[in-house]
Parts: sequence; structure tokens; C-alpha cells
Amino acid sequence: MAISTHGVIFDVDGTLVDTNYLHTVAWARAVRDAGEVAPMYRIHRLIGMGSDQLVEKLLGHPSEATSDGHTRHFEKLMAEIQAFPSSKDLLEEVHRRGAKVVLATSASQDQLDAMLEELAVPDGVIGHMTNKENVEQSKPAPDIFSAALEGAGLEPEQAIVVGDTVWDIEAATQSGLRVVGVLTGGTTRHQLEEAGAVAVYDDPADLLAHLDDSPIGQLLSG
Repeated sequence: MAISTHGVIFDVDGTLVDTNYLHTVAWARAVRDAGEVAPMYRIHRLIGMGSDQLVEKLLGHPSEATSDGHTRHFEKLMAEIQAFPSSKDLLEEVHRRGAKVVLATSASQDQLDAMLEELAVPDGVIGHMTNKENVEQSKPAPDIFSAALEGAGLEPEQAIVVGDTVWDIEAATQSGLRVVGVLTGGTTRHQLEEAGAVAVYDDPADLLAHLDDSPIGQLLSG
């Protein structure tokens, strides 16, 4: 088999699996348990950031109790994780077209394992995975995507990112990557475009249906 010269780097939380609102609930419960105050609408806007950066942005100071509480509450919600329709099909199609499929997430390994189980992608489709345990700084720092590029053996011009939040776009752009946005995380089309997304689709199914004409299709056919 020929070596892949192009790749698509997928965020996972909120992009391939429906978890952003589960995270919002987990953070809200963690904030309450820690004796802090933060409404859910403010929490949701920050989903996609790494835990350490989210807490400081939300509360104005670090809070280990809040971070630990989120992990504890999210573990109780992981049984409710569902993949978005056609997420698995999108990954398989990108792989079928000869590109390297890369997952890059701020999730822990345990959380990633739960999401992978729900995605049920056949062996051999995913070429590389990077999670928060492989980097020093979480999104919106570029470390996740820089590590994903290095691990996959790709240069920025050989790859494109699929993500659902402005934090994905900020992090990827710092790594020299273009980003295709999806609306599945609850961020609006306008917000994603304003942040720098080169194209925006409703969900993985919509992206798959328009793959030929998408920036991904153009990259893979170039």
C-alpha cells in the first residue's frame, strides 16, 4: 500500500461524538460541588478548551477541585455518549481515499477509549491518535495539532482539520492548519467562520455528502 501523503485530523469531542452538552453538565456539577458559581451558558462557550485553561477562563483562577469534579461527573455520563450519524462512515471514506485518518483530542485516554467504542471504527482506519496525555498544553494552545502532525508524519500543507469549536480553529491555525467546521458542538456557523473556518457543514453526514466539493476533497484530489 502506498504511503499516505495527505491526512485529515479530526477533533473527537463534539465533532464525531455528541458530548459537548454532557461536558457542560459535568462542569456545572463540578463548579457547584467546588462552591463556585458559573452558569451553563458560560460553560458551554468554553467547551473545547483543555480542562486547565477552561477552569481559569471560567472562574478567573485555577481550581483543582473543579477539574477533578468534572472528571468524576463526566465518567458518570459516559454511558450516554453517542456518535453522530455517519461519523464512522466519514472516517472510513477518508481512509478509503488514501488519506491518513488522525484523531486529535483534549480528552484523556479513558474518555477517548469510550468515544472510540461508540464510534466502532474498523481496525486499520485510524492511522494515528493524540490526546491530552501526549502534550504539555491543551487547546487553544497548538500542541495537540502539532503533536498530531508530527505523529502522523505530515506537514501542515498536507493536512486539514475537522473541528466544532473556535478553540479547535485557534489551536489548528497556530499549527499552520486549515479547519473545516461542523455545527455539532453548538457553536454557530458565523462564529466558526469568523474564527477562520474555511468551510462549515451541519454535521459529519453533511460533510460526507459534500466531500467531493469540500476542502477535504480538494486536498485529497490535489
